[in-house]
Amino acid sequence: MTVASSGSCSYAKLYQQWHVVPEHPVAHVGDHWLVSSHSLVRRVLADPVTFAPDNALDAVTPMSTTALRILAQHGFRLPHTLANNGTPSHAGIRSVVAEFLQPSRVAEQREFVTAFVRRQVADAHAALDRGEPIDLHAVISHALPLVTLARLIALPDDDIDVVKRFSSSALELFWAPLDQARQVELASIVGEYHGRLRKFARVGPGLAATLRAHSNDNNLHEDDIVAVLFFLLVAGQETTSQFLTALLHRLVRTPAVLRGVIEGSVTAADVVAEGLRTDTSVVSWRRITTRASELAGVAIPAGASVVLRLAAAGRDPAIVAAADEFVPGQAGSRRHLSFGAGLHRCLGAYLATMEAEVVVTETAHLLQRCQVVKEPIHADNLSFRMPDALVVVPARRDPAD
Repeated sequence: MTVASSGSCSYAKLYQQWHVVPEHPVAHVGDHWLVSSHSLVRRVLADPVTFAPDNALDAVTPMSTTALRILAQHGFRLPHTLANNGTPSHAGIRSVVAEFLQPSRVAEQREFVTAFVRRQVADAHAALDRGEPIDLHAVISHALPLVTLARLIALPDDDIDVVKRFSSSALELFWAPLDQARQVELASIVGEYHGRLRKFARVGPGLAATLRAHSNDNNLHEDDIVAVLFFLLVAGQETTSQFLTALLHRLVRTPAVLRGVIEGSVTAADVVAEGLRTDTSVVSWRRITTRASELAGVAIPAGASVVLRLAAAGRDPAIVAAADEFVPGQAGSRRHLSFGAGLHRCLGAYLATMEAEVVVTETAHLLQRCQVVKEPIHADNLSFRMPDALVVVPARRDPAD
């Protein structure tokens, strides 16, 4: 089989061309092996023995001595606990976290989420009435996932913007291409808040307290508790904010779908599933081979970084007929891999889906009034969308309307 090499495939495919389905399902690009077809991505995720999760949280840009020193000063450590844990301890830690994110507990938050979104939407309607521009990323997507997660697991009582600055900085520090100056700046932000999480891990209620109790019988250390809180704060809410913005952007551009939601012919659940397929916020994820392997006839050596292109897998024509179109309810739409698969499937999948369904339902009339004047700009990042803003203004009406 012909395999694209680093000479014919640039790093842009890692950082920006998320959804592009390449000619070949396996491509060797720089230090990574890119896997893009739905079947192969699922196969890798289902085999954590051959394709271990150990490198999932490794920094894409190797840490400089200065950045490492800053992190060390704050006592920063990131042991294997959830996404990067291929050891026997994973199942026990995961079961503790899963208890807090089980569907029944998440369902209890729907009323709160609905009321929260309605307040934000009311403010947005008022701004549109005044003819003002609105950043939907800031107004709708920014805070909701964090405040909801905090209600479920208990988090430090900190200003929302402080926590969001930390979580977005962590996504950049570990998954973005960086120069040294930016890396040092981010290390200071992440290290400082990591120290805050360490203090909370020692005395905090909710999940932190349960993990402390769990540690007595399961050899779980303080570093492990901090690492769990760290990952949930980063992946448990920031990715949902990014997805909500991508979905809002998609809906503003598809008025027929909006009409269907309002009229009841299109369900919010179908919209969200199709959005996860076409506009996932986690565009890729990593595995490392524990032994020499083979995918689609392509030999991959032991110790290789395998990048699973989740966004491209969602556009695989093998799973949906209209692969590049946004068609809520089409057959195969729910087969997306946005939440992964197998032993490491995202524990927050039900939570993120519930929040997105509420947002679709409650913002449909608002979005009908909008037109986009600034589309999101996405900074280079291996695994996440990282939108900056989605600015809309009142839509211009045809005088005949």
